[in-house]
Amino acid sequence: MPPCLCLPATHSLPSSNLLISTRHRFRLPKPPNASSQISLNSPLSNQTSPPQPKTTGVIVIGGGLAGLAAATRLQADNVPFLLLEASDAVGGRVRSDVVDGYILDRGFQIFITGYPEARKILDYDALDLRKFYSGAQVYYGGRFNTVADPLRHFSDSLQSLTNPIGTVVDKLLIGLTRLKVLTQGDDEILNAEEVTTIDLLKKIGFSDAILDRFFRPFFGGIFFDRELETTSRLFNFIFKCLALGDNTLPAKGIAAIPEQLAAKLPSNSILLNSPVVSVDSESNSSSRIRVKLLNGEILESEFGIIVAVEEPEAVKLLAGKMAGEKTAEVRQPVRSTVCLYFSADQDKVPVRDPVLLLNGTDKGIINNMFFATNVAPSYAPAGKALVSVSLVGLYGDVADEDLVDQVVKELSGWFGQSVVGSWSYLRMYRIGFAQPNQCPPTNLTKNPKIKPGLYICGDYVTSATFDGALVSGKKAAEALLQDRALVTV
Repeated sequence: MPPCLCLPATHSLPSSNLLISTRHRFRLPKPPNASSQISLNSPLSNQTSPPQPKTTGVIVIGGGLAGLAAATRLQADNVPFLLLEASDAVGGRVRSDVVDGYILDRGFQIFITGYPEARKILDYDALDLRKFYSGAQVYYGGRFNTVADPLRHFSDSLQSLTNPIGTVVDKLLIGLTRLKVLTQGDDEILNAEEVTTIDLLKKIGFSDAILDRFFRPFFGGIFFDRELETTSRLFNFIFKCLALGDNTLPAKGIAAIPEQLAAKLPSNSILLNSPVVSVDSESNSSSRIRVKLLNGEILESEFGIIVAVEEPEAVKLLAGKMAGEKTAEVRQPVRSTVCLYFSADQDKVPVRDPVLLLNGTDKGIINNMFFATNVAPSYAPAGKALVSVSLVGLYGDVADEDLVDQVVKELSGWFGQSVVGSWSYLRMYRIGFAQPNQCPPTNLTKNPKIKPGLYICGDYVTSATFDGALVSGKKAAEALLQDRALVTV
């Protein structure tokens, strides 16, 4: 895990007359002379003379899942806030593009309905979630072999007992591992003794066959870490969530998740195309923190700042800004991925099931792929199909054209050149920072407070999952609320 970015300050509490009942929600006073939000319809000034900073209650920097979760928690207590997003839409890494009628998620992303925090904050019905098959098809020995969830596809699992993707004992061990994680609480899992995932699986007794042919491509595709050096805490948490829920895609693309959160916030509380270049914790007012935007505009927070950008940006933004304090460096290597999309005619789709296809061999560069329109037909125009292919790593030394050629050649070995040759290349996404490095030792329950008035959140603060981002945003907002409630007015 990256060295802890959290540098909590110690301070004495006020006298006993400020005790607050935990059974009642507290309300923070609005900052003097401040509206509850800063209107999006009022463009930020470019005056040459130093303007008076605009003021709001809380400033949230970053409109990804963590920032949106923080804003949602603030709104629940009627706390005024402004969310600043550098790009042209909310979502952070959870974005989708529409290209020629195809919905292209930015990278391989699957939403697991078993995430506990997501269940609380999201409306699953409104997302119109489409389910994957509970298992996978593993390419090995020149053919695809089924690995099925026995509780959801019992007959398939019986038929797969003797296939080459592991032994019968391996498949029994999967069931025992499932039972074990289901008996453990989430906090227990995230704070348990840890080893690498590969060491945990070997200790349980899994054979090399199932490790190499199933676990490496399946969880390697989740962690973007085919060596499975990621902490066993994260493996156990995701394994539990998979047991409790389904792998899904929203019908309108993965971006529907952050868009749903944003739609529940006041329309004038989100400011897009507003990159922050600095956070000033040494302003004239000791109780306020200022942020400076790329266009020179200064915004001031009455109650605090929540930094909800991804880890590399957080390190840049906060480095050297706190007197006497240092932020952590980003732990290397970060997790990277490449995702390629192809379009196809429906009659050129060789697999009809909504299933994830894994590379169970030790050859080639493809880790996993699936036909997105088998899961959600809305991902492509009528009569067309969308193919999604994922690689682990960035392949930065390979030109796009050469990488496409390698992938097409490899897919042709799986499905035949006459099929793959009819597909059309659409787009490639190279994602340098797909996830933080969460190899042991880790701390998946970090304190979000850097100092009073300054807080961080994101998947690097908790677990590198959708749920970790949502939890971290909520906890950062709650830490801010608690701190401000203890300040003498």
